[in-house]
Amino acid sequence: MRLRRRDPFDGLVERQLALFAEDEADLLLEADEAEAAWDAAGRDTAEEAYGDYQLVVDAIADRLLDVREAYAATLDGETAGVYRRAFAAGAARRFRRYASLVADLEA
Repeated sequence: MRLRRRDPFDGLVERQLALFAEDEADLLLEADEAEAAWDAAGRDTAEEAYGDYQLVVDAIADRLLDVREAYAATLDGETAGVYRRAFAAGAARRFRRYASLVADLEA
């Protein structure tokens, strides 16, 4: 079994993401509901339902990026890069359902 090396920011990122999930519970629920509506949509409404879902996913990504960048701004350049990578990895683990969200975080 290979153990993952612990990043110095892992604990911080876990706490930030837990707070995010608590603070943005309504938005995350909205995403679940929009995804369910998209899954249940018929051929005639699927495109619109997907658009609604994508808008919520984009809002989640924007808010996560705000959290990430607010903290990264307090760090020097190299350390900020390490933190951003840790944040992206943590967000991918915690919110993996939102593939476009993870891609945005790695930008």
